[in-house]
Amino acid sequence: MRPSLVLLSARLLDPVTGHVLPATALAVADGRIAALGDDREIRALADSATTVLDLKGAVVTPGLTDGHLHPASGAELTHGLDLSACTDLPSLREALAREVRNLEPGAWLFGWGLDPNAFGDHPVASAALAPVLDGVPALLQLFDAHSTLASPRALELAGIDGPRTFDQSAEIVCDSQGRPTGLLLEDAACELVERAAPRPTHAERRDRLATALRAMAAAGLTGGHAMDANGDSLALYAELEAAGDLPLRLRVAPWCRPGTDEAGLRALIDQQGAGGKLWRVEGVKLFMDGTIDNGTAWLEHPDRNGESTHAFWPEPDAYTRTIAALHRAGVPTATHAIGDAAVRHVLDAVEKAQAADADAVVRHRVEHIESVPDDTLRRFAELGVVASMQPTHCCDFTRADHTDNWSRRLGEERASRAWRCRDLRDSGATVVLGSDWPIAPFPPLGVMAGARHRRPTRDLTQPPHGPDQALDALDALQGMTTGPAFAAGEEHRAGRLAVGHRADLTVLADNPLTTSATTLADLPVLLTVLDGRITHRAATV
Repeated sequence: MRPSLVLLSARLLDPVTGHVLPATALAVADGRIAALGDDREIRALADSATTVLDLKGAVVTPGLTDGHLHPASGAELTHGLDLSACTDLPSLREALAREVRNLEPGAWLFGWGLDPNAFGDHPVASAALAPVLDGVPALLQLFDAHSTLASPRALELAGIDGPRTFDQSAEIVCDSQGRPTGLLLEDAACELVERAAPRPTHAERRDRLATALRAMAAAGLTGGHAMDANGDSLALYAELEAAGDLPLRLRVAPWCRPGTDEAGLRALIDQQGAGGKLWRVEGVKLFMDGTIDNGTAWLEHPDRNGESTHAFWPEPDAYTRTIAALHRAGVPTATHAIGDAAVRHVLDAVEKAQAADADAVVRHRVEHIESVPDDTLRRFAELGVVASMQPTHCCDFTRADHTDNWSRRLGEERASRAWRCRDLRDSGATVVLGSDWPIAPFPPLGVMAGARHRRPTRDLTQPPHGPDQALDALDALQGMTTGPAFAAGEEHRAGRLAVGHRADLTVLADNPLTTSATTLADLPVLLTVLDGRITHRAATV
């Protein structure tokens, strides 16, 4: 065995125990960790074709994996105007006005990351942005990616002048006279206007995706659980891999929407396993509700606006039957469930599927889990359901004093149960961490830091939201190493530094377990390795 890569003078961090291994070096061959040992014995394995790097005491962890992200759609969305820094209406209007001045006549304005808290006590409506957007076709996606604010000109071009009826949870919000306010809730409504907007070419989408993935690798990511297969994303992944330009290992879950018939379900089942060496269709993504911020979550009791009362599936029993069919076929599912009623229904559906077919061993998961009561927590471990959490959503989209839109809608009692990462972990659940990019930034060190400090990332002097739900440093590391490996059924070949495991590696300037939560996001990423191939290398290495 002659290795392709040797790393020397390293601190090899075991994410299971949190200890640094006795070995100080590792060798990589054929995309796997081939040997662990001291510098002398590992160096002796190298030949003239081996890349040998002296890490000078840097820390090697298993490759960090984002448990929930949207690479292809995110790469396209984030090409527009970033509105995430706009905290009030004046700053939002100013940002849009600057962009309008640079637009060609008739060109569309695309924005993303819009925080509804920027509207203060005003309704989220295009009228609040007049006259800045007068005559300008504009689509501004709110940060939850489940709602969009369309300008009057965009609505006109899309032929929307009143309410519509949808076969799933969606709404064109209208005033008391039936006139659209510009706010579009959920995909079915948003897509009506998106179809009227100009689209980038296939080549543009491929280049934008490649750029985004390179940035992810530079941030230390070696993998991600991609929660959609929309558009031509699978073709884009295949093209990038064929060109040697795919720097992340991607596990892709296509969507199953309400109304999917038996043939559609069979197609999703047959699609499982499709892909290449570095990307593969594994699992199916479903939605049980929308979001709390736009009033489309499914809560056991209405929010304080009288909203969030319905499931995303008009017939929740149809969702239950779909889970049963996928379970029988051995297909793991990942269900978006934010509200307590949605989470409970998902767990009920999984429990029924398991009871009906106890021989099928399938790892299902719930995505987001933003606010749940005590009696829900233990069921995750009992049913073997993975809890997939995005802690930076709590950090950046809510406030400790509960003056934010999310908290105000829920009220004090339910807002105090925000993102119960600690309680889920303590109840025995496997907790996987992710960013949900482009909803929140993808750098994994920032995600782990947010799970630990629960403070606004733009101002870490602010108080934390629910500090009792913070994870410790080891739990956070496991949430992006052993947790994703377990969720994918790959714990025997991924997520640890062990001989025979994948050579997906992240190299950091210092130990993330001893770096403070408030400085972790700034810890330099020195090297990223995917399948034994270097995808990022700092100038100092």
